[in-house]
Amino acid sequence: MTVARFKDLCIDVTCPSAMTAFWGNILGLTSPADNPNVLVGDVPEKTIWINKVDEPRTVKQRVHLDVATGAIADLERQGATIQVPASDEQQWTVMEDPEGGEFCGFVRTTVPAYKVLELIVDAADPEAQARWWHGVVGGDFGSRPGTPYNWLENVPGLPFPYWVFVPVPEPKTVKNRVHWDVTAPALQPVLDAGATLLRPKDDEIGWAVCADPEGNEFCVFVPPAEDV
Repeated sequence: MTVARFKDLCIDVTCPSAMTAFWGNILGLTSPADNPNVLVGDVPEKTIWINKVDEPRTVKQRVHLDVATGAIADLERQGATIQVPASDEQQWTVMEDPEGGEFCGFVRTTVPAYKVLELIVDAADPEAQARWWHGVVGGDFGSRPGTPYNWLENVPGLPFPYWVFVPVPEPKTVKNRVHWDVTAPALQPVLDAGATLLRPKDDEIGWAVCADPEGNEFCVFVPPAEDV
């Protein structure tokens, strides 16, 4: 039995106006006139909140997006730069956004209006992480025999096909600049599943900030009567 549902994504930036325009163009989303620092699509789950933070990016991001594009040059024209070009061994291009955040560009013959393909999360134990999130939000667990790659698909509410967990040797050292939000009937079942409460809902924020078993931050939105 799942205890939460995917809600939306958030990206921390130092310059919201420039980064909202950048990500809107890259992902095929728009910014409403009455809320210029949020991107929206045709369903609420495609929403991406662009949050201003004081600290700049300092290390490789443990969470990033894979996006579809007709050509890598199209991403460059929007302000992205190439970090690692595609090759015979790697069928995607590692890019950087204007603030140095990594994302990957996948060239497609047909590019959908909404261009997010996958959410990628670095992990020390990708199978354990994928199985934990499978228990929290549901969907189907997938793995590739003989490899350490694990993923979720058909997750209720997830507006892109895959949520992928990949192995990395380095530990998490700083707050993630990309995170996801979930909704839940109550907070306690999320904590009982193994999440850590970092900050409860208070007079300043209307959600609980939690971390998964490897420390990845996520926010939990619950009905007011169920607040903890």
